[in-house]
Amino acid sequence: MELVGKRVLVVGLGKSGQAAAAALARSGASVQACDLKAMEEFDHDAVTVLQKQGVIIHTGGYPQVGAESYDLLVASPGISLEIEPFQAARAHSIPIIGEVELAYQIKKPQVDMLAVTGTNGKTTTTALLEHILKADGRNAAAGGNIGIPLTTLAEEMEQGIIAVEMSSFQLETIHEFKPRVSAMLNITPDHLDRHKTMQAYQTAKARIFENQSGQDYALLNYDDETIRGMAAQCPAKVWFFSQVQTLEEGVFLEQGGIAVRNRGVTYHICGQNEVLLRGRHNMENILCATGVAFAYGIAAEVIGSALKTFPGVRHRLEVAADIDGVLYINDSKATNPDSVIKALDAMDRPVILIAGGRSKGGNFDDLAQLIGRKVKALVLLGEARGELRRAVMDADFQNIYEVETLQDAVDTARRMAIGGDVVLLSPACASWDMFLNYEQRGDLFCNLVKLK
Repeated sequence: MELVGKRVLVVGLGKSGQAAAAALARSGASVQACDLKAMEEFDHDAVTVLQKQGVIIHTGGYPQVGAESYDLLVASPGISLEIEPFQAARAHSIPIIGEVELAYQIKKPQVDMLAVTGTNGKTTTTALLEHILKADGRNAAAGGNIGIPLTTLAEEMEQGIIAVEMSSFQLETIHEFKPRVSAMLNITPDHLDRHKTMQAYQTAKARIFENQSGQDYALLNYDDETIRGMAAQCPAKVWFFSQVQTLEEGVFLEQGGIAVRNRGVTYHICGQNEVLLRGRHNMENILCATGVAFAYGIAAEVIGSALKTFPGVRHRLEVAADIDGVLYINDSKATNPDSVIKALDAMDRPVILIAGGRSKGGNFDDLAQLIGRKVKALVLLGEARGELRRAVMDADFQNIYEVETLQDAVDTARRMAIGGDVVLLSPACASWDMFLNYEQRGDLFCNLVKLK
């Protein structure tokens, strides 16, 4: 994509938007960036850096998009594509891309991208994939919906591999993005407040492999019927991974170990009990990352060694403290009901669950049924606490406590907990009603539980 002299509007000035604006300016484009937030809500130094690069900043609203005003719009992932600037761009046939697509366009030819999507487990799988690649001595990094903005990595890396975590929002705005290996973990209801229907959500997710060819690979979850059915529309060479099925080709569990079968040869990766990650949901992540790495050419023994040393990621079933026999676990990244179901399934001790926040449009009924079977007490906070309370009461669960702050939630849980219990922050909701992001929520939880 030729960017020199192009008039570009970046919509959304979060971390990804700032990185995109800076990369565009360095590429010779004439850049403007905008956000609904007021100027004083942004980091002054970050805005000043952009302005020194020649980026014109609009805050408190959006500039008018006309037929002759811009050559390209770049959408930040958290911004709805239905807002006025994008509607106007479509009306005037002005292209709209996202930050991930921009990164793909500006990366060096010697940089490969391996991409992971799904409703749950993306961050763990992407971080594990980065860990495996580094264990093989590769120049590797993780980006996208995790860590450093993808445009920053794409600009800085001369050669190597980027493991890309991709959300449905990011996939909505790709055009030519083409990973060497793609992966689809699972599909459960999420972000329906934006996508409106499950079909629209699934369609967005399936875009991860739409530009691939027969020279590329796609790892699909055989155990998810919806994803298994996507194989028919996938142009890449399809490999499946499964926890329940012995596959003719792909990644699966066999005799207590993780195995890969390729062209009639079975490779033993390592024993299930040798990996540090625990829980059925994490085994799904492990099988997926193993398949992506193997398809990319990483040796079985390297993958096995890396699996034995990967400790997991922050804010996903992270042990925050063990105090007087009570285990405090930070699962702040669990922002939808299905991810909390997986967290509860991994628990083998009585659970005091802290949940609530801003609903993403999902249904809490299945989670409510599991809470009735596995949770000792439920502490609710945030905008969705009433909706959650109704769901669990309909499931005949009554031991519910409503609080105003996370401090109150931790104090309430601590008073109830006895040795052998787990206090689990696994919200089933987004954090935006009370926090900037799930990381801030998880960090505060970890700090609070250590104050005694």
